[in-house]
Amino acid sequence: MIVIVPYHPAWPEEFKALARPIRAALGLLALRIDHIGSTAVPGLAAKDIIDIQLTVARLEPAIDEALGTLGYHRVDSISQDHIPPGGPDDPLAWAKWYYHPPEGMRPMHLHCRVAGRPNQRYPLLFRDYLRASPAAAEAYARVKIALARYHASDADGFYAVKDPACDLIIAAAELWAATAGWQPGPADA
Repeated sequence: MIVIVPYHPAWPEEFKALARPIRAALGLLALRIDHIGSTAVPGLAAKDIIDIQLTVARLEPAIDEALGTLGYHRVDSISQDHIPPGGPDDPLAWAKWYYHPPEGMRPMHLHCRVAGRPNQRYPLLFRDYLRASPAAAEAYARVKIALARYHASDADGFYAVKDPACDLIIAAAELWAATAGWQPGPADA
């Protein structure tokens, strides 16, 4: 069931609590750990699921081993991100590893992506653009709320509309990034 809830001010602290053990387990394997997704945008309605991006130099077995010590397990069927129109066709540009959290942990998604690839940049730019553009964030919230109302039990239907809406937002974010000179800031954890 897809449910969109009002922004909760505890989400940033919940991210930090989730990120600390990941940072400790991965050490230098983790180049960055960032709070991404809607819960990372103050004031934005979202699913109550914390999204974390783990940035690494390469996808390698040591990552599985380190995260496995914390109880995370990789979902082999999720190995690539959605490619936005105009994005590079190279599947490696969109490759990722996705992990389910340990049993009993608060709902969260852990996305492991390689530094410098388009799919690693996308969620950081998307988040920062929505933080800088309250009107875009509010419009995005309205889209998600409407989609959840009509597709609460249909994840495929929800994402069939949400992904193209995100593609529109990232196109605007790319223009903003070019004019604002955007670069990713320091990692969140």
